[in-house]
Amino acid sequence: MDIISQLQEQVNTIAALAFNTFGTLQRDAPPVRLSPNYPEPPPANPTEDSTNVAEQPKQMSAAFVKAAKQFDVLVAALPLSDGGEEAQLKRIAELQAENDAVGQELQKQLEAAVC
Repeated sequence: MDIISQLQEQVNTIAALAFNTFGTLQRDAPPVRLSPNYPEPPPANPTEDSTNVAEQPKQMSAAFVKAAKQFDVLVAALPLSDGGEEAQLKRIAELQAENDAVGQELQKQLEAAVC
């Protein structure tokens, strides 16, 4: 797999970890009284999973940090650009001109095929 595909896959992994982490934290958060005008929230039911609930945020944040570090490693592995910004802009202009020429040729072929 090329480096760009690996970066895309890692971004997807980070997004999934964030989604699952936030959902789990929201689901497992103990009830909190928002205002003195509201009644007391029902007490949390202690279960045998309560130790697991306490450890889950640590495990999830460790997985999130690991994925972010892996992303940084992949970014560091990207090849450096040759010649700096001016060379890149020149190459972009060349590619754009080539794209325009091919587009015009395709348009001519399309018009010839329709007639």
